[in-house]
Amino acid sequence: MNYATQMEAARRGILTEEMNAVAAKEKIPAAQLVSLMAEGKVIIPCNKRHKSLEPNGLGSMLKTKINVNLGTSRDMTDLEMEYEKVHRAVEMGAEAIMDLSSFGDTRKFRRYLTENCPAIIGTVPIYDAVVYYHKPLKQITAREWIDIVRMHAEDGVDFMTIHCGINRETAHKFKKNKRLTNIVSRGGSIIFAWMEMTGEENPFYEFFDEILEICREYDVTLSLGDACRPGCLADATDASQIEELITLGELTERAWKKAVQVMVEGPGHMPLNQIAANMEIQKTLCHGAPFYVLGPIVTDVAPGYDHITAAIGGAAAAAAGASFLCYVTPAEHLRLPDVEDVKEGIIAARIAAHAADIAKGVPDAMEWDNSMSVARKKLDWKEMFRLAMDPEKAERYRETSMPEKEDTCSMCGNFCAVKNMNRILDGEIVSIFEE
Repeated sequence: MNYATQMEAARRGILTEEMNAVAAKEKIPAAQLVSLMAEGKVIIPCNKRHKSLEPNGLGSMLKTKINVNLGTSRDMTDLEMEYEKVHRAVEMGAEAIMDLSSFGDTRKFRRYLTENCPAIIGTVPIYDAVVYYHKPLKQITAREWIDIVRMHAEDGVDFMTIHCGINRETAHKFKKNKRLTNIVSRGGSIIFAWMEMTGEENPFYEFFDEILEICREYDVTLSLGDACRPGCLADATDASQIEELITLGELTERAWKKAVQVMVEGPGHMPLNQIAANMEIQKTLCHGAPFYVLGPIVTDVAPGYDHITAAIGGAAAAAAGASFLCYVTPAEHLRLPDVEDVKEGIIAARIAAHAADIAKGVPDAMEWDNSMSVARKKLDWKEMFRLAMDPEKAERYRETSMPEKEDTCSMCGNFCAVKNMNRILDGEIVSIFEE
């Protein structure tokens, strides 16, 4: 290859195999995709060592993609359950999987993903460093933090969340600008604590150029982590969040100079009325780089239902320009999600993404809904199930309450407006109670 990264190929006018695949999926001209990638507005995360990958593009001009978080913790180390989550996530159409494992043989699971999984694979090296070195946080050296980044690149991950936007200066200002919930990012809290205990600069910020060289070597996409994302509505769009975003915008430009692909991570918890403005601020400060959002969660009082609070915020964010939605499960804030939680989170995120694609006018997004409408008009239940985002649940609901007349449902029966309109417009007699 006479290019190091997909971005460099685009800048040289080279149409890669991955670009061709994405252009076909998105139904856009390949030349347009190449142009957007050259500018950094579209990315195709694809580590050269991830041989099982089916590439997907991320960018506000493309279909909104979703990410599924999974991985082990000290309290839940069931690898078989995590493998099942991976299988279900791929089966249900998730474009990306992030391994957030924080206990056990993390490298075994990570390598399993990059060897077998067709989805884009992401990781957070800062978690793995704590597990891998297995020593007090204060004793981990700057060199060791960077070495874990290289290990993940060598293992074939397609993107990495790097918490490089919070440095000594922003940490000092954070302490002066009190928050209701402080820092809720796991990676952000770890690097903040490390800086406080050692007095040293954030190594991901200080040695950012070295990280870029690693990413360039393997074509790893940088996901610039939001250490200061708001963890409650009261902290949304505060000084710490915006200052970190300014730094991430500067680091985005530095990455682009090395032709390293970049996306920027965002909130978090946020009132519904602030979401669109935050998307505009990000696009301005980060120069149109794809935006990857967690939720946003639009209310803090619905534990057990945060897949819904996140879907509301995710739809608003993606409609306003976010490219990539991190799913949230009903277990958020409560426990490690199980397989059923993962399913509920994926469906909620896919609904949000699709609703946003319709609002954005993404090519063919509306065709799916039109096809469903035709099936409903025809009372074609099999076709409705085939087109449903979750066919199994739709079919199960109908089977648990079968109507007297098979062409209706148990809600309306002979009062079915669709059935009666079809009949009256065909010149038939409608006599609801005599049928």
